[in-house]
Amino acid sequence: MKEELLKLIPEFQEIKNPELREKTVAAFMLAMEKGGWKAEDLSKIPFTLLIKDTTISFLEHTRAVTRICIGMADAMTPIFKDRLPIDRDILISGGILHDVGKLLEYKRDGKGYGKSESGKLLRHPFSGVQIATLAGLPDSISHIIANHSHEGDHGKRTTEGILLHHADFTTFEPVKP
Repeated sequence: MKEELLKLIPEFQEIKNPELREKTVAAFMLAMEKGGWKAEDLSKIPFTLLIKDTTISFLEHTRAVTRICIGMADAMTPIFKDRLPIDRDILISGGILHDVGKLLEYKRDGKGYGKSESGKLLRHPFSGVQIATLAGLPDSISHIIANHSHEGDHGKRTTEGILLHHADFTTFEPVKP
């Protein structure tokens, strides 16, 4: 499954720190295993259940958000330099994993996709943090996952968390009804 994931999500290779890259891949594989998904499912799972019949997949959304994060960091870093430090590896790992909890929150049902039993109790930011913790990822990744959605609106986001939050909503707001 690892080789399939690396092909489907080439952004894993953008993480320069090999230990962080491996733990990020491990977290994604753990969520897939726990949710009962295969690599080929990632391009079929909807990126959200809030938009009926969306044509945007979980895989496309994950990659787009991550690419937007990379683009923002690459645009800002040469201009602001060390006045606005951005940990690119943490940002990319967070981008790849921000919705990984949806692999536990969602299930296939007779009509397509719906909430799993776990998903009825825990939204994906919470289950995503569990996955990140189990994979041994640093708290900075859990912070991004936990705060990327509306759950984080009343807390303090890190720079990487702010960039991810805006990248995520940049891909959601234009397509929502």
